[in-house]
Amino acid sequence: MKLIQVITLAACALTLAACNSTEDTKQNAGSANDAAPTDAQTVTDHGAKDKSEVGFEMAGGNIEEATNVPEKEKTAILSAFDEYMEAFNAEDINRYMGVISKKPEGFNYNDEKVVVEQAFDEYDTIRTAEDVTIIKYDDAEAQVFTNLHIALEQTGTGAKLDRNGRQVTVFAKEDGKWLVTSVYFIGETAE
Repeated sequence: MKLIQVITLAACALTLAACNSTEDTKQNAGSANDAAPTDAQTVTDHGAKDKSEVGFEMAGGNIEEATNVPEKEKTAILSAFDEYMEAFNAEDINRYMGVISKKPEGFNYNDEKVVVEQAFDEYDTIRTAEDVTIIKYDDAEAQVFTNLHIALEQTGTGAKLDRNGRQVTVFAKEDGKWLVTSVYFIGETAE
């Protein structure tokens, strides 16, 4: 979290441009890990009804840290983001789904689980986040910006693809925990 969420990861149309059909791409769109590699620049959004709710301009706005984040909440949000990334990289579906909102705005929880399990079966993926910054915060929602690198290898063919992009992961506070509710991703041209 229509792709990014790709979060693409950001949910998970983890498609290799040369290896997947258009049908596969449509079927997997809408996941929190949709940071799916393709040959062209793409924007994926999973979530906010009003796109102006995203704390920066996806195509290249300035990234500024939110100044109103209490230190305790900042630590909790960044820990939740780290767990989101680490659980995906570890291909631990239960751990990964533990950081996903049960009522996400940008994708369907049950569909997310299916898509991510398929991605774990079909691809070895390592996502690396840099410049992790909380860009928008209130008591109920936080937006985390990152420059994201995705190294993808299709297990069946050995085909590899690297992808860079910018992502905003939106967290909602549910039962005292920060959980991923939507993801926005814009990818650069594949290398």
